[in-house]
Parts: sequence; C-alpha cells; structure tokens
Amino acid sequence: MRFSLSIGRSLVMWLALAPHLASTATVEPTSEQIDSAPCMAAIAAANDEKIIATCAGLIDNDKAKKADRVKAAIARASAYERKGEIDRAIGDDDVALRLDPTLADVFNARGELYRKKSDRVHALSDFGTAVRLNPNNAAAKANYKSLSLEIERIGAMIAVNNKPSFNCATARRPVEKAICANPELANLDREINAVNTRVVREASRESARAGRARQREQDEFLRQREGEFGQPGFDLQKMMRQRLDHLLAVARP
Repeated sequence: MRFSLSIGRSLVMWLALAPHLASTATVEPTSEQIDSAPCMAAIAAANDEKIIATCAGLIDNDKAKKADRVKAAIARASAYERKGEIDRAIGDDDVALRLDPTLADVFNARGELYRKKSDRVHALSDFGTAVRLNPNNAAAKANYKSLSLEIERIGAMIAVNNKPSFNCATARRPVEKAICANPELANLDREINAVNTRVVREASRESARAGRARQREQDEFLRQREGEFGQPGFDLQKMMRQRLDHLLAVARP
C-alpha cells in the first residue's frame, strides 16, 4: 500500500510540473532563412548600384549558403572595380577566396586588381596560384607571362640606372668622364644610344644606305659633343637633350 501511494504521489507531482517543464524545454534553433533573391536579381540585371546596396547582407552573413555568398562577393568585387574602388574590390575577392580557395578565376581577377595598384609582388603571386589551380586558364597564363617580363624589364632598368651607354671604368675622354660623374647626363646618354639603335635598325629595313646615313648622324653628334665640350658657353646637357628629342621625333611612327 505504501508503494502504491508513492507511485501515485510521483505521478501527481509529474502532472503538476509538466506544463512548466514543457515551457522551459530547450529548443534547437533552426537555420535562419536568408533572402538572397534581391542580390541575385541585381546580379542578373548587372546593376552595380543595386549589387552594392543589396548584397552586403548576404556576403557578411555566416548563415547564408556559401555558394550564394561567393557569387555575391565576386559580383560586388566587379561592381567596385568598375567604379574604380580597387581596394574594396580586392576585399570582396578576399572574402570569396576565403570561402572557396579553389577559384582560379578569382585569383586571376584579384591579381589584375593588384597590378592596377602597381603591387606586382601580390599580382604575380595571384597569377601563379591561378595557373597552378587551372593550368588551362589562358588569361592567368598570359597575365603571369606578361608581368614576369615586365618585372624583368624593371630589374634591367634598375641595373643600368644612372649608367651611360659606355663603360665608365674605361672612359678616357673628358666629356665621357663628365657624363659618368653626372647621373642625369648618364641616363641621357643611355637613352640617346638606345633610341638611335632603334632608328638605325628601322632605317636599315628600308635600305642599308638609309641605315648608314642615320648612323653617320650619330657619329657626327658624338664628334661634335667631344669637340665642343669645355668651350665657353657650351651646355652639354642641352646638346644631349636636343639630340634625344630629335631621335624621338624620328622614331615616332
């Protein structure tokens, strides 16, 4: 009898507490429904202003579908790029690549943005990554090749900066020593030599005689430069600048 009363008392207590327990039970949160439609509609319409205005909530929401966030981030990056807001465009490409680091096209696109900022180191890295991810990505391969050549040219220019077309270690003529001692004159001399080489080459394609005539002009300039150097009123820099301007005018198509 005592056992039956105990069971009955427990049952009564459970029934009394049931409503309270039901009200305090933990309910698992459901995934938040993200409305991606406005952003996707703006992307479909290629409306940059609406893309920027409507896609922010989708891009920044961790509960949204990854594919939607990636698409929105890429679209907004393109919109910012067209508006000339390069840093913001790079930021959105960063988001897309954090979500999916296998996107070769996005690495290439971000590399192009870095290149616009003259950040060649990051640009080359992104182009290289794009090629590694997709060896058949023609745009990334072309970008990687052209930027590599550009960097090589810059390196070559740095290597000869403030150096004339001749070896200063073996310079004997006073005018050559003066050029070696002045970085601006040294750069002028190198430019004159480079442009003259191009002018002579182009003239030689017409005829050997025309090429020799162009070279005789350069030889006469060098003789005049050496002969007049040191004379009263002689302006070496002016003479060299005039020669370079003349050659550039001839070299223009």
